[in-house]
Amino acid sequence: SFSGGWRMRLNLARTLMSRSDLLLLDEPTNHLDLDAILWLEDWLKAYEGTLILISHDRDFLDAITDHILHIENQELTLYTGNYSTFETTRSERLAQQQQAFEKQEETRAHLQKFIDRFKAKATKARQAQSRIKQLERMQQLAPAHVDTPFTFSFREPTKMSSPLLTLDNASIGYGDKQIAEKIRLQITPTSRIGLLGMNGAGKSTLIKSLVGDLPLLAGERKASELLNIGYFAQHQMDALDGNATPMLQLARIADKKISEATLRSFLGSFGFSGERMDTPCETFSGGERARLALALIVWQRPNVLILDEPTNHLDLDMRHSLSMALQDFEGAVVLVSHERQLIASVCDELLLVHGGKCTEFEGDLQDYAKWLREARQQLINAQTAVAQNNSSSTTATAPAKVDKEAQRKEAARRREQTRPIRKNIEKVESQIEKLQPQLAKIEESLADTSLYEAARKDDLLKLMNEQTELKAKLEQHEEQLLELMMELEEMEASFD
Repeated sequence: SFSGGWRMRLNLARTLMSRSDLLLLDEPTNHLDLDAILWLEDWLKAYEGTLILISHDRDFLDAITDHILHIENQELTLYTGNYSTFETTRSERLAQQQQAFEKQEETRAHLQKFIDRFKAKATKARQAQSRIKQLERMQQLAPAHVDTPFTFSFREPTKMSSPLLTLDNASIGYGDKQIAEKIRLQITPTSRIGLLGMNGAGKSTLIKSLVGDLPLLAGERKASELLNIGYFAQHQMDALDGNATPMLQLARIADKKISEATLRSFLGSFGFSGERMDTPCETFSGGERARLALALIVWQRPNVLILDEPTNHLDLDMRHSLSMALQDFEGAVVLVSHERQLIASVCDELLLVHGGKCTEFEGDLQDYAKWLREARQQLINAQTAVAQNNSSSTTATAPAKVDKEAQRKEAARRREQTRPIRKNIEKVESQIEKLQPQLAKIEESLADTSLYEAARKDDLLKLMNEQTELKAKLEQHEEQLLELMMELEEMEASFD
């Protein structure tokens, strides 16, 4: 009977509590709120074994990983660094690959031209045959491309008014259970609102109250006559007709005058091929169902988009396309998402649902992450205080005088506790000291102008690749050093 979020937490708890040398996690952040994701980040950073992780959350990948294993065209390529470093390195490799492909095509065309011209001439036949063999030996390079089928955009809303939707002094909840009160919220065509809050604070309840699925316990909901809500949530995916194909479900809501070719082109922008367009969606994966639900929403040209965790089940390409489409959308957006990148790129107003209130959050997502950690610590402190109050009281005694021997033992104990961290700090500092002169040597070589001549192109590309890898390693070690120093500082502070 648990929700997706609580089921994921239980599975994670069971997995993380098992002592292991190798930890395999497949989309662990799906259905988790940002608070749980930040906690999981901290836990995985401290994990001492080998972690192999699949995730579509780029911020999560950036925080956790130091290598990216990329699978494309039935090949595995290992990149050093986190996801952002991988994107940069891969784009450079794609550019180099494209240059090599274009150069090879030019060479092939030149050889073929010679063959076509002289293969029939007796005096040139041997040379032509030589070039035919050279052409056959030449390894076929593929043109560089980024393999993403998603290019959709939100259609312009047909009609607008302002405000589109208002909650006035509203109390929200279920039955007799009130979750938040005195909410004042106005949504205009330019609203870009991100909803923040801990798990169970009431974000989804507020969303359902805005949509009208939940009646208000008190206050008033005022909707414009022109209001057209596009609502995406988990139950929207569940409500899809499993026996119907994507084409049929789109045709049901489309104007009869719209051609089949137009409908197919629209579904194609969401990554549905001809075969999948005509396949009943009961066999679809979670990602395909999410894409279809989004497609049906986009088609109806809403003027207010209310999205509750829209990126669950979506891969990185689709998440990027969704982010770009939302940035260009001409209506209002209300968004709940655990994906920081999406909130940061789409929303310009943050509202915090916490402690039975919905108020404007002053600050950005980094401030919110800090607030979450502090709020979690306050909760732990409060629970500890309650436990201590409930335990049997003891008579306070005056502190005994601490002699020098006790101080010496305490100092030794502290040194022993911090020794592993200090050893790690020394190890990382040593690695940085080795990398810095290597990088300096490469950058000195790159300053040589003769390196940029056409004849030395391969040398240049090799040095640039080495420079990229060294920079990624250096950045990784510097971040690791900073984290270790902060950990040491926190540990020493806890002794006082």
